[in-house]
Amino acid sequence: MKTEIEKVLTMVQEGKVDAAKASELIGVLKDRESGSGPSSKPTAYTDKTLKIRVVSADNDNVSVNLPIKLIKVLLKAGHNIAGNIPQSEKYVKDIDIDVLIEAIDNELDGQIVDVKSADGDTVSVFIE
Repeated sequence: MKTEIEKVLTMVQEGKVDAAKASELIGVLKDRESGSGPSSKPTAYTDKTLKIRVVSADNDNVSVNLPIKLIKVLLKAGHNIAGNIPQSEKYVKDIDIDVLIEAIDNELDGQIVDVKSADGDTVSVFIE
């Protein structure tokens, strides 16, 4: 199954599928491995979305929505991939992915980050 999930993540990186479709594909792969059918319902928390909003004073705004179902997979795979690339290794070596995964496992909800700079830029990260 790991190989199939890596293929799905590659398709996301290449822009062939969006995050919602990738989450659906990974869910099907996990259902197939666990032997449960598509009739198994995800919990309400796994239906939520991690939202990242960056509002720039220069109007360089960013809006990212990622399904919680996909976050754990992306955290693990992305951290492992980045840790093996010399240019990015220094940026991820001190990140404790287990803390982030534990927060998701404990169903962290609401606003996580709210940063405002002196220049008027804001960054917000929340789950809803």
